[in-house]
Formats: sequence, structure tokens, C-alpha cells
Amino acid sequence: MADKRIENFNELAISANRRLALEIAESGLDAIDTGRIMADSIKLTGNNLSIQGKIFDLSKFKKIKVVGFGKASVDAARALEKILGPKITLGAVVGLSKADLKYIETFAGTHPMPSRANVEAGEKIYEIIKNSSEEDLIIVLVSGGGSALLCYSEDECRQGSALYDEFLKTGKTIKEMNTVRKHLSVLKGGGLAKIAYPATIVGLIFSDVPGDRFCDVASGPTYKDESTTADAFKIIAENNFGYFEFMETPKEDRYFEKVSNFVLVSAKTAVEAMAKRVEEVGLKAFIFSAEINDEVGVALKKIWEKRKENTAVLAAGEPRLEVKQSRGIGGRNLHMGLQAIQTGLVDEDSVFLSFASDGKDNSDASGAIVDKYTIEKAKKLGLDPADYLARFDSYNFFQKSGDIMMTGSTGANVSDLMILLTKKTIIV
Repeated sequence: MADKRIENFNELAISANRRLALEIAESGLDAIDTGRIMADSIKLTGNNLSIQGKIFDLSKFKKIKVVGFGKASVDAARALEKILGPKITLGAVVGLSKADLKYIETFAGTHPMPSRANVEAGEKIYEIIKNSSEEDLIIVLVSGGGSALLCYSEDECRQGSALYDEFLKTGKTIKEMNTVRKHLSVLKGGGLAKIAYPATIVGLIFSDVPGDRFCDVASGPTYKDESTTADAFKIIAENNFGYFEFMETPKEDRYFEKVSNFVLVSAKTAVEAMAKRVEEVGLKAFIFSAEINDEVGVALKKIWEKRKENTAVLAAGEPRLEVKQSRGIGGRNLHMGLQAIQTGLVDEDSVFLSFASDGKDNSDASGAIVDKYTIEKAKKLGLDPADYLARFDSYNFFQKSGDIMMTGSTGANVSDLMILLTKKTIIV
């Protein structure tokens, strides 16, 4: 880790404990690097493409198509071009930015709210996969953020935007939102597999969903959906979300007989790498959970209950945050750090980090580092945590205190990551 992924590492590392917590975070980010994951998981020998040990004979296919969507899709496409090169017939992926690739067209979409740019990319992906034959191989790069970035048609985009607005006010889980999303789309919930039938499909999954529900990543375009329109209607009705037009997802087994999905990376990858780093420096690592979806305050309480001297409590997931009115800036991670201060959890020997693995916690910051120094600086500056929490303006609190963590866009996304390090404080 010669090159720091945390851009302001040195500015934040004002104590030995802070430096150690940041190094643990670096280990997690390093482990989920999209290019590295692709190179480790996929090998090409002659015409034999090996994905996690399963062999695909490329000589059997006339066309190799690549489509993708999500925050890791552009980096994954770049890595795939290095492996397959001119064997790729055509392709299109939509992420948060474009790249100059030779065989795969890239699109810059918007997230978390879909836009016309997303629809244009979705239309291109639809055109590539439709009318495919059994002599085609379609490689699908599926990553977090894909539910918003993959958007086709205009009607789905419109309804998806309305749905996101409603869900943000409730703090409901990603599973519930994606259940509804699957029934607004011709591509999600296994729709892509149906449209591409009878081609052979390889799904490469970069999971950002807490737990092992990989069928919810990007709302599962390559997975057979277990939910129904009745499930979607129920969620909408129970929450008074208004009117949405639903369609049923494909249920016929034949559309999925030639689909192989491979989970290349998930939150567990990052958490296990962080635990390894903790143990390398002689401390104890306690992996609390890789699928937290409790309300922010509840998640904090559970993490602190596992606090022990000379131990790093590690966790991942997507804590729920109900934003009824927002006049500020910041996401779950920044809010979580500020709430840890407000509720008096931070003590003399604790350092707490909560950060978005994609580097964007509803802002240009990935998260914040919180400890006794944060509290001291806030008091000197006259910053009231309760005031900033009430306005959902955690970003400006930590920007003023100097504890914002900046990584820039990481090109990866495996949910939020949390570190609670407890060790007798040593000043650098």
C-alpha cells in the first residue's frame, strides 16, 4: 500500500491510533480494488476462459458481448479488455464516468437519481443483447449502484426517481426498494436474461448488498426473481407511496438454464482483509457483522457493545437512515460518526471510522474519523453536534473540524465499512 487510497491520510493521522485505524481502512479498500479482483478471478489460456475455476470454451461462440452497470462497471470493463482484448465483439457499460476503452463503449450516468443519460445507456445495452443467438456469449458486469444506473425505458426512469424520493423518507431496506424496482423494469429481476435468451450469460457480481442476497445487486438482472408484483404492490401500499405501474418478472426456468453468476467481491472481502491487518499489528479483530441494516443509532449501539481494549470491531452493511427533511450535506457514514459523538459513545481510547467503499457518502467525502480530538476541535470551534444532526448536515460539521475522509471515487462498491479501534492513545 505504497500509494495511499485515502487522499488526506497524513492530515487525518494526528495520533498513532488514528494512523492505525486509517491503515486498517486502507487494507479494506485495497482488497476490493476492481482491477485486482478481476485479474485474480479471471484467466484466459488460449480459448479457455476460466472464471473462479469454471471453464468457458470461447471457440464455441461467434460473438462475445459485454454489458455492465454500476459503480465498478467501467473499471471492470477496463480490466476485462486487458484479459480478452479483440475477442470482445462489442459492448457497453454505464458507470459514474466514461473511459477511453477500445472494444467497450462507456457511458456516464447519474446516481442515485436516474436521468436521461441513464436511459440512453440502457437503450444501448438493450440493443446489444436483444436478438442474441445461442452462439453468443454475453458477459454482464453487475455492481452496486446498478439499480439506478441501469434504467430503460423512460417510464422506468420516471418511476424509479419517484420511488427513490419516497424511500428516502422512510429508511426502508435496500431489499424492499429493489423488490419494487424489479417490477418497474424490463431488464431488472431477470429481465436481462430473458431478453438475451438463448445466449450463454456470465454474470460477474460485485456485491454491495448486505448479506448473501446477491440477486438484489443492481436489482438482479441475471437472477431469477422470487418476488411478484403482489409483493411490490404490498410495499407500496403499506407505505402510501402512491401509484406505480408494475410488470411481472420472468419466472420460466428456461431463461436461466444457461446463466452462470459469479460473485467476485462483497463486503466480507473488505472486512476479512481489515481483520488480517489488525492481527498483523498484534491486536484482536472482532468481525461483528458484514450485513448491518439496523437504524443508525441501533447499529452504533451494537458495535460499541462489542468494544474491548486492544481490539478492532469491524462491520459492514447499510445502516438505515430516515431523512424527513434535509437542509444539509452528507450520507449515512458521516451521520453515523456525528451521532457517535452526540450520544457520548466516543471516549479517550476509541477511534471510529465509518466510510462508503465507493468513496462517495452522498457527497465528495467517503466518511469521517471520530475520536477525542474531533470532540476537542468541535468544542473550540463552537460546533454543536445536535444542531448539525437535526439539519442532516454532518458533512459541514466534519469539514469544519477537519475530520472528513477523502478517497475520491474508488471504482468499487461493497457497502459501508465500519471500524471501532480501542487502544490506549499514544500521541505522535
